[in-house]
Amino acid sequence: MARLTKRAVDALRPLPGRDVFTWDGEVRGLGVRVKPSGTKTYFIQYRNAEGRTRRLVIGKHGILATDEARELGRRKLAEVSKGEDPSANRHAARAGMTVSEICDWYLEEARAGRLLGRNRRPIKPSTLDSDEGRIKVHIKPLIGAQPVRGLTLADVEKLQAEIATRRTLAREKRRGRGGQTRGGPGVAGRTISTLRSLLGHAKRHGLLETNPALGARVIAADKQVRRLSRDELAQLGRTMTAMEREREHPTALAAIRAILLTGFRRTEVLGLHREWLHAKEHCVCFPDTKTGGQVRIIGQAAIDLLEAQPIREGSPFLFPADWGDGHFIGVVRVLDRVCAKAKLQDVTPHVLRHTFASVAGELGFTELTIAGLLGHAPRGVTQRYVHLGSALAPAADRIAEEIAQLVVPGSMNMEKIAAE
Repeated sequence: MARLTKRAVDALRPLPGRDVFTWDGEVRGLGVRVKPSGTKTYFIQYRNAEGRTRRLVIGKHGILATDEARELGRRKLAEVSKGEDPSANRHAARAGMTVSEICDWYLEEARAGRLLGRNRRPIKPSTLDSDEGRIKVHIKPLIGAQPVRGLTLADVEKLQAEIATRRTLAREKRRGRGGQTRGGPGVAGRTISTLRSLLGHAKRHGLLETNPALGARVIAADKQVRRLSRDELAQLGRTMTAMEREREHPTALAAIRAILLTGFRRTEVLGLHREWLHAKEHCVCFPDTKTGGQVRIIGQAAIDLLEAQPIREGSPFLFPADWGDGHFIGVVRVLDRVCAKAKLQDVTPHVLRHTFASVAGELGFTELTIAGLLGHAPRGVTQRYVHLGSALAPAADRIAEEIAQLVVPGSMNMEKIAAE
């Protein structure tokens, strides 16, 4: 066997479906493993005092130089000759990790794209942002110092109960979006789901033998049922028209109307690219959403609104930011101001989405049709709707027109309402 060199390791090529192993001719037990993905890792293989074969990863090629791997391998093998077991020591160290350390490992690995979510794809940054918030505000303050090896199902359910009864210390109120985080049943359930998921990743990657959160009974969150009635929609429409004359932010008002007319999520509307809108096909083609890429059918009233948005040179967004290259983000603040003036309470962008679904239900459309328009359907179902224009396109037209008559200036009902 030849001595491993950087050139020799660089020349190694992966094989589909299996690992490739190459051994060093100088240090017995030192090798390189090439995964089918092309990742190359240095390791040592040895027998412990009990005669069992062990393998200990030293580091990745490219991060660790070949000579450094050889020197480190020599040291570890010297420990073996003295009766030690480096692999067992590493597992023992991992078993002694605290909950905080496991959480930090999860965030680092997930943000690097090395952990896959339920859809077998890297976890979305927005999901990780939410997870990190729950970790910092709830998990670490309450159980972060506890060794994860000693964590039990009872500890997990106690954590949930403490968050539900608002035992977590509140954060200071931030400027802009967001406020104080004090816990509650909904927050507790989502936090336990995050903990269970991250511990599951740790188990799959050998950091834990079992997932102590598996089997925890998560508090059922109360479903949001707030929707705007037709009278409230009319009041919202009148107020937006009046505030438009008072020079309220036009991009925000247009975005609010777009959510109402399409049923899209707030982030979907604000991040909408002009090239994704296909007016002739009555659809928007999202390359990625909360549930993956989707084609969504929208009504003519929504198309008219979106096409009427001013074009900003160099920006791909239908709702561009006031400055910079991103999209507009201030819709929540404007919606709060509009609703305060309209004397409407507990109205969020998600309530507007619920309102779209509520109007659709009042008009007699089926749950399956509404699910297709909202993007709630399982992957593939929405796409199967696309060729059924006779099913979705008229529904989208009818719903959007019904809402537009109440909230979009220029429609007949809106003019009548304004006159009243």
